[in-house]
Amino acid sequence: MANALSVVKAAYDAFGRGDVPAILDLVADKVDWKMLGPPSIPYAGQRNNKEEVARFFAEVVQADDMQMFEPREFIEAGDHVTVLGAERFVSRPEGRLVETEWIHVFTVVGGKVVRWRGCYDTAARFM
Repeated sequence: MANALSVVKAAYDAFGRGDVPAILDLVADKVDWKMLGPPSIPYAGQRNNKEEVARFFAEVVQADDMQMFEPREFIEAGDHVTVLGAERFVSRPEGRLVETEWIHVFTVVGGKVVRWRGCYDTAARFM
């Protein structure tokens, strides 16, 4: 069975390839997936299953033209992995360039992501 860090790194590798089905293969059928942020961010909010997580990724692609997405530091603690990173995107439809650091926190059980929290400087999106 894969450890938490290898599962998380595989998810980021899949994201980098644009391979959402590979990411979903790493997500538990029932999941606690939440992007923290105001309702004005289309992909903010709670997801509870793979179908909803798939919609999350579709909403990210619709809302943001990703130009750089970089996980920089992985901090492993048993079933938990915290990832620090940065991204640059052009927000749609405003066309505003946004650069921000982010934090993602994963819980992996039995080789599957059962919990994910994402947050970034939401003020950067609206400045």
